[in-house]
Amino acid sequence: MSSLPAKIDPQDITGLVLAGGRGSRMGGVDKGLQNFRGLPLAMNALLRLQLQVGHVLINANRNLAAYESMGVPVWPDPIGDFAGPLAGWLAGLERCETPYLVTVPCDTPNFPTDLVEKLAAALVAEGADIAMAATQEDGQVQVQPVFCLLKTELMESLVAYLHAGQAKIDRWTAQHRCTTVVFDDAAAFANANTVQELAQLQA
Repeated sequence: MSSLPAKIDPQDITGLVLAGGRGSRMGGVDKGLQNFRGLPLAMNALLRLQLQVGHVLINANRNLAAYESMGVPVWPDPIGDFAGPLAGWLAGLERCETPYLVTVPCDTPNFPTDLVEKLAAALVAEGADIAMAATQEDGQVQVQPVFCLLKTELMESLVAYLHAGQAKIDRWTAQHRCTTVVFDDAAAFANANTVQELAQLQA
């Protein structure tokens, strides 16, 4: 395995906004294009992530022109029909030209502004391949797997896993050295799965 640097330079990290879902719990609308404080949800995520990494991509499976108008490269899932977050990760890994990829979902507009910095520090400290965010609620640690920093070299492993018909994130990440970072502010990871949750976040 390649050795880890003492510290990961943000320029060595590509950020990926995941906007490729069906939005089924929101009535099938394209969630990333829903308005949040005057901007599409995905644009909010993009602007927040851009400050933390060197390069940014969007993963989307429809309305590609609308996403391309946000000014960064847009890539659909390379496999399947709305095959889930791992297919989005693969889209990012295939296009990523940096040693690391970090993923965030489009529907969580208030994620921490130090997300990537903390994940990168933990990855290095633990000698890990993957670092995921987690929150603590009622004494229980809840992993937030779509907030994930991973080494780009894991792409072959992910291709094999997906081509075997697998889709569960935790089953794939368990094959690699993982670490989790618990963030104090659980509210920062509140997401909008429904129209009501989006209204609550707006408020």
